This record gives sequence, structure tokens and C-alpha cells, in this order.
Amino acid sequence: MLDQEIKEQCQSLFQKITKDLVIQVWTGEHESADEFNSFIADIIELSPRFTLQKVANEELPLRFGIAPVGEEPRVFFQGIPGGHEFSSLILAILQIGGTPSKLDQTILKQLAGATKPLVFETVVSLDCHNCPDVVQTINALTLVNPNIKHTMIDGNLYPALVQERKIQGVPSVFLNGESFLTGKVEPSQILEKLLSLPSVRTTEQDEGSDSEIYDILVIGGGPGGVASAVYSARKGLKVGILAKKMGGQVKDTMGIENLISVSYTTGPKLSGHLTELLKENGVTLKEFLSVEKIESEGGLKKVFLNSGSVLKSRSIIIATGAKWREINVPGEKEYLGKGVAYCPHCDGPFFKGKDVAVIGGGNSGVEAALDLSGIVKSVTLIEFAPDLKADKVLVDKLKSTANIRIVTNAKTQEIVGAQDKVTGIRFENRETNEVESVALDGVFVQIGLVPNSQFVKDTLECNRFGEILVDEKCRTSVEGIFACGDVTNTPYKQIIIAMGEGAKAGIAAFEYLLTSNHQIAV
Repeated sequence: MLDQEIKEQCQSLFQKITKDLVIQVWTGEHESADEFNSFIADIIELSPRFTLQKVANEELPLRFGIAPVGEEPRVFFQGIPGGHEFSSLILAILQIGGTPSKLDQTILKQLAGATKPLVFETVVSLDCHNCPDVVQTINALTLVNPNIKHTMIDGNLYPALVQERKIQGVPSVFLNGESFLTGKVEPSQILEKLLSLPSVRTTEQDEGSDSEIYDILVIGGGPGGVASAVYSARKGLKVGILAKKMGGQVKDTMGIENLISVSYTTGPKLSGHLTELLKENGVTLKEFLSVEKIESEGGLKKVFLNSGSVLKSRSIIIATGAKWREINVPGEKEYLGKGVAYCPHCDGPFFKGKDVAVIGGGNSGVEAALDLSGIVKSVTLIEFAPDLKADKVLVDKLKSTANIRIVTNAKTQEIVGAQDKVTGIRFENRETNEVESVALDGVFVQIGLVPNSQFVKDTLECNRFGEILVDEKCRTSVEGIFACGDVTNTPYKQIIIAMGEGAKAGIAAFEYLLTSNHQIAV
């Protein structure tokens, strides 16, 4: 089932394993059993450290767990983890085999103290590029505490389970049988919610958990943040970067055709290149963390993290980008993951052959409608303004697509649902005040972005949109703090502009350190 090139790559990686592992397989009747057995056989052959153990279980076919010999599995895969999830399997094998996790050590220390069972299940689609981050994060948590277990479930192979749990978005995370997070979930959200549980967060904040003092600490792992970190590191500075996820919003963009120097790339691919660039330039990366607040003390900036850690730096560059804007109508939050979605690439396959709406007539909305039109039965595109704001080439393609209906000058009033799922949408014609109801199964919200500046709204000067105000050198209202990219008032939110502003911020921060009384680390 695995081709020879992939086998050779895996065999090379598995030479790093320092423990003998048992792959415990549940056997039973299933229409994909032959494919599953072939997949397991290929995996077993990849290392002499692997031992196969079969367990008869008709209720859980296509399920296997991985553990060091002599221990019970804590990481399970229910299905055939191909596609984007193949990397989750490989990483799980490496980590269970002895490769250290890259998660923040403070978070791992807190989770090690959890005394109650934390049994996670994550329902995924193998086409979802966001799902592996979630699966890999929870898998890593199992390594620090025997009370934590995790199963990845391929929803496409278990339609009855998807229907029973009323899942309409991935990843869909369950904890101890109850819905935990669903829809467009980020690893940082999982960690934040876990640390908020009384049974999990058992240690006090530890300001001394990171004694290093950075010259420049970049907050944000998108194109702007990486550009500023790389430009700073190339000046010989000690640079660290904090990120909820590497790539930021870019990671959710499937087609990128306007990044000068490459004719076409994808968000996940570009995000991977950005991460490699950080490593090549010696930048310290701390991922899946968020910042709660920033304070100044004795010429240093103190950055308080959701993990309880506090980092110190001589200067800071904020490049936290933006997030999807919500429409804030009844039904949006209530049916999130149950028909309301923000990522057509991740959740579109769940609506195959169904009727959906896309809210937003800019580039994002029109691209989403076009992408969905090849999967769903029909798309109703709803735009608040009298005209679509997308590029002409996209609008022309939209108008020529038979199963897309365009509704302009319309105000969404409510997303309607029943029995835990979306059943329709109501919108008002802004010219005639007539209200129309449309029966459908899903709503994709694509109305732009909101800057991720909440953690500095009481520290830095922002405009009424929440954008951090910066000058021509990316300087904010506080000395030693710079900002760049979509989180700022810099016009035109584009990848290449964020990169340019990030480079500018890195140079400006270096200039600040040179001309101030700060001693640069060597």
C-alpha cells in the first residue's frame, strides 16, 4: 500500500527510535478491512523494533494502538491514517519511540499532574489540513501522563458515528465522551481550554521557567513574524518566536498565486518553508502558545504566556495577524461545527450533494463558493453590499457557474437550525425590506478578518478596528515594541506586504537596540 519511496523515508526516520514498540491491532469485519490489514503490514515491516499484536474486537475494527513493549497503548488510530494524517502516525511512532515532544515544557509539567482520566477522541477527515495539528498535539499530551489517552477517528469510515454525534465539521474533539471543541480548532485552543480545567492546572505560574533574555521576541508565526525573525537573526541577535500555529492564517489558504517569485503554492507548503527558514537561521520557536499580557520592567519586556511561563526580551515585534470575522447573528455560535463553518477546504466534504450558503462577496467568499460548487448541490452566495467586491476574474467565473446563486444587497438575519444542525438561513433585502428564508444544510462565513490584538488593547494604541497603530518604521506607541502585518493599520492585507513589513520591523528593532542603552546578547 505504501510506495517504495515513502517506505525508505520512514525506515530512515525510524532509525531514531530508541524503544521497542508494540502495534496492537483490533480485528473485525469491515468493508475496508483488506486495505487496513495491508497498511498495517507495511508499517510493521518498516522497523525491526515493531511487534504486531492482534486483538479480536468486532465492535472496533480498523483500530490500532501504539505503545512501548510492556505498556498499554495511549495513542490509537481508528481508520487508515493516510492523507494528511500519515504525518500524525509517523510523528506518534517517533515520539512514543523516544523522540522528545516540542510542546512547551511548562504545559507538559502541568498536565503531568492531572489525576483524573482525560480520554480524547478526534474525528477527522483525511482531506483536512488543519486536523493533523490537533491530532499531533493531543498525541503528544499522552506521553506525559498515563491518564491521558487519544484516538484519531477517520469520520469517512464511520458514518454511523458521525451521524450519531451530529458532526458537521472537523476536527471534532471529544473529551470523556462529551464535545470538547469542534470546527476550526487550533492546538492553542485545546491547551488553553485544558489548562482552564481545575483538575488539570495543578501548578502555580513559574516566572523562572525560561531564564533566557532575548534581544527580540516575535509574537506570531505568519509571514510577517517569520520575516521579522529571520531579518533579526541574520543581524546576529538572539531571537525567539512565539506562535499559536506556524503559518497563521496563511496555513488555511489552499491556493496562492500572487506571491512574487513562485507562480503557485499552497498555505501548508508555505508554512512548512517558513518553519524551515526559522530553523536554518537559529531562531528559537515556541509553538501552540498564546500571550496573555505584556509588561515593561527595568528596560526589559515581560511576556506572560497562557502556560504560566514568563519570557523576557529587550524588544518585541507583534505579528499576530487576524482571525475570521463573525457575522454575530442568532444561530452562528449555536451551530458552529453543526453546519456553520469558516473553512470550506476542511469542512466542504461534509456537505457533498447538499445545499449551502456562503456569506461574503470578497475574494475569500467568492473563492469559497467556487470551491464548494464542485462538491455540493448548490451554493447561495450572500453579499451585504450592492456589488461583489472580489476580483473581476473571480466574479466572472462565479457568474458562469450553474449551481451558484448570487444574492447582493442582503443582510443576514439568522442561521436557522433544528435538532442540533443547520436547516436554513434568513436574510433581508436591504432595498425592499423583504425577508427570504432558504432551506440549506450549511453556512460558510467569509466576511473578512479581525486583528488579533486583544492582548495589547490596554497596552498599545489601536484604532477603532482594533488594528495596532504603527509609524513608517513599524514602531508602536510603546518604546521597544514594534508591530507588522495584518494586526496593524498598514493598508492592504497581503502575504507579500506582511513579509515586507516584517522585514522592516526586524531592521527597526535592530536599530532600536543599537541606539539604546541595551546590551545585545551574543
